[in-house]
Amino acid sequence: MKLTDLKMGQKATIVSIDDAIFSNRLLEMGCLPGEELEVIHCAPYGDPIAIKILGYSLALRKSEAETIEVLPTELA
Repeated sequence: MKLTDLKMGQKATIVSIDDAIFSNRLLEMGCLPGEELEVIHCAPYGDPIAIKILGYSLALRKSEAETIEVLPTELA
């Protein structure tokens, strides 16, 4: 499941990041496999998406969020 498939308020664990272009930048911001995140805001058309990870808020473009594979917490 992609990060963009989550609804506001849902929590998930990062499984992997699929895009080599964005992966280094996302890793530097704390988006590491195994980290738990929560979707805290979605813009009306899904761009941007705000998540809470490692105690801070991070806004991601939809194109960046689509590269993040997640496992919803309730399924973990």
